[in-house]
Amino acid sequence: MSATGSDAGGRQAARIDPAPVLRLVGARWRGLGLAFLLGAVAALGQVPVSLPWLALAVYALAIGLFTLPLGWRVAAWRGWAFGTGHFALALFWIVEPFFVDPLRHGWLAPFALVFMAGGLALFWAAAFGLAQALGRGQAARALWLVVALAGAEMLRSVVFTGFPWALVGHIWIGTPQMQLAALGGADALTLVTLAAAALPTLMGAHRLVLGAITGAALAALPGAYGAWRVPDAPLDTPLNAPLAVAEPAVTVRLIQPNAPQHLKWRPDMIGVFWERALDLTAAPAEGPAPDLVLWPETSVPYLLESAAPGFARMEEAAGAAWIAAGIQRQDEDGHWRNSLVALAPGGEPVDVYDKHHLVPFGEYMPLGEVFERWGIFGLAANLTGSYRPGEGARLMELGPAGPAMPLICYEAIFSREIRAVPERPRWLLHATNDAWFGRLSGPYQHLGQAQLRAVEFGLPVLRAANTGVSAAIDAHGRVLAAIPLGHAGHLDVALPRALPPTAFARLGSLPVLAALAVLACIAAALSLRKALARGRGQG
Repeated sequence: MSATGSDAGGRQAARIDPAPVLRLVGARWRGLGLAFLLGAVAALGQVPVSLPWLALAVYALAIGLFTLPLGWRVAAWRGWAFGTGHFALALFWIVEPFFVDPLRHGWLAPFALVFMAGGLALFWAAAFGLAQALGRGQAARALWLVVALAGAEMLRSVVFTGFPWALVGHIWIGTPQMQLAALGGADALTLVTLAAAALPTLMGAHRLVLGAITGAALAALPGAYGAWRVPDAPLDTPLNAPLAVAEPAVTVRLIQPNAPQHLKWRPDMIGVFWERALDLTAAPAEGPAPDLVLWPETSVPYLLESAAPGFARMEEAAGAAWIAAGIQRQDEDGHWRNSLVALAPGGEPVDVYDKHHLVPFGEYMPLGEVFERWGIFGLAANLTGSYRPGEGARLMELGPAGPAMPLICYEAIFSREIRAVPERPRWLLHATNDAWFGRLSGPYQHLGQAQLRAVEFGLPVLRAANTGVSAAIDAHGRVLAAIPLGHAGHLDVALPRALPPTAFARLGSLPVLAALAVLACIAAALSLRKALARGRGQG
């Protein structure tokens, strides 16, 4: 298994014979099975299991195994299997929407998971294959893989409207390392994670232990920054601490009616959930009276055009408070919109925001005109047609609580939507219906994304979710108070104070792109040096 060789100083050093490992990894089915298994274990780093150090170790092992001289085709297949295992476990909640109406859509659930996991894994396959094609020597291939996989994660966040869910860097959500996102967003977390995982391979088999220690230290470094960045105030007190609350003080009531998706629009249950939401809105306040009441996505059972009687009852329940509520509407052309309406005291609608980043295959079908001829709409679309997107990201004035940036459900996973707003909001308003995601991992991963947005922009996030998790998140991404998943209730919270604009808010992912360019140059230099050394040896 081992032999001896000399390092640069002439010392004898042990090095591992890769032949047995290559036989294991290179064997067609065993290699794919091993890669799939490693990917699934790496997914345990994602919320809600949240085992980031286990995931880091698995990434390190995968980089070490799949940067052996396999050939680019074999490496691409291994990368695809690794990614498929990861996404199959991390995103298994994707089957939940198909069981809302199981007789119509249940048979599609396994196909959705297979195509989702296998499709997203193509980005990882390209990264592993590219690293093999460009790298000369294992160290160069490992460094190329860091660059390629980090770049692939950035690409899948934007290609085909993007899906930045279960990113490599998301393993640090809820940890001190998450604060690095204030400097470079989720992409910075991904880059540091992969760089730390690659260090054992970069330092070589004879320095494996030192490489592992160095990699762990690199992964821990953002945690030290996070510990410095976040104040020491305990999590159960910051809403009452003067420095944590916006000035002037604003109280927001979050409403969680807890309407399971399979019951939400059933005729005999619509009135039950409507009355529940009104009762929660009218419930006496234990502290200051709410200035704003926030209802979840599509929580008003009226179309906007005929909602005047409903608005009157909402105004009666809210008293002198403003209301922001999810509602559906049809525009002048008959197109459906998923919207958020702002009601001033008195029940008068003063602003309407239309969701503009819609869920593909959920709220609309790509090539929708073709599919609609056959009566095929998105899972969450109205039975008479898919939703149409709004004009784009913007702010809403909400009386004493404004200006806020509205994010309806899916929109909260996209940092670029927030950066697109020309003026900085006071806070982020997240109205969502996570009942579609089931009760296991989906709602918690969505909550984690909201926490990450808070860190990236230094802005508090208040989210009202139909079935949960409704929460108040401060500008450091800490969940200050929440209504548990699957419970009905209301939560009165003081609006947390925003921080100054972060580096990510100003620069976006430019620092990460610069770092990737530098690493690519180093990887190219390592490959060139290896090629020249091999050429001299052959000469």
